[in-house]
Amino acid sequence: MKVFDNIAFPLKMLKVPKNEIEERVRRTAELLRITHLLDRKPKQLSGGEAQRTALGRAIVRNPRVFLMDEPLSNLDAKLRIYMRAELKRLQKDLGVTTVYVTHDQVEAMTMSDEIAIMNLGVLQQLGDAHEIFNHPANLFVAGFIGSPPTNFMNCTLTEKNGSCFLDAGTFILPIPNDISKIIKGKATGSELILGVRPEDIYLEKKRTPEKLVEAEVYVTEPLGSEVIVDLKVGDNLVKAKTAPDFAISIGEKVWIGFNKEKMYLFDKKTERAII
Repeated sequence: MKVFDNIAFPLKMLKVPKNEIEERVRRTAELLRITHLLDRKPKQLSGGEAQRTALGRAIVRNPRVFLMDEPLSNLDAKLRIYMRAELKRLQKDLGVTTVYVTHDQVEAMTMSDEIAIMNLGVLQQLGDAHEIFNHPANLFVAGFIGSPPTNFMNCTLTEKNGSCFLDAGTFILPIPNDISKIIKGKATGSELILGVRPEDIYLEKKRTPEKLVEAEVYVTEPLGSEVIVDLKVGDNLVKAKTAPDFAISIGEKVWIGFNKEKMYLFDKKTERAII
């Protein structure tokens, strides 16, 4: 069928009068900016045009709720980014509640008013993008949201001469006593998991009081505006983000530090967030 007939199909099934079908299809096509495609067949459409036609078929019914199940998954990367913005604007213009299912965390972060993160059919966390990114409820959420994902390192809460430390084997981080009290009150034991996002890891070529952890450059991933650096820290492979003018090479020794205001701690047994 032509694009016009594809969009009109649900209205024909509902036996809507022809003149009303014509008006609603034209109005929907204008909204989606596909009026010039109404006489084309599916094989004459690009991926984005076909996706808009499918959206038109849903919109023309004037539903109270949309359910979209990974609608952009078959599009190329450039078109996905374009359609992401178009869908978000369309939803705001229509004012229709939309339940949008996706495995793409970037889609979830950029398009949603509220995100429900599921794992094996169980709700992990519900909140807006800012809350979920900055305050993940557990290990799964922290690892799922963010690109590249959060770095995780096993560590143990230790105490010496009245001071508390996180012992990760290859390095030890001192922590304030008030934080250690929170950990002791929430954790099931001393075994923890430290989480640090790549953008919260800082690199230096020389050791400084804040950059105490020695690492070896495993590989670099240039992205133009930034470089992702894979670092070997003991048995851990850690990703960090740096500026493109920070010149380093594979095998080079560097020193890293963590933004202590942005570190996460998880109970190793329950995987729930402590801090």
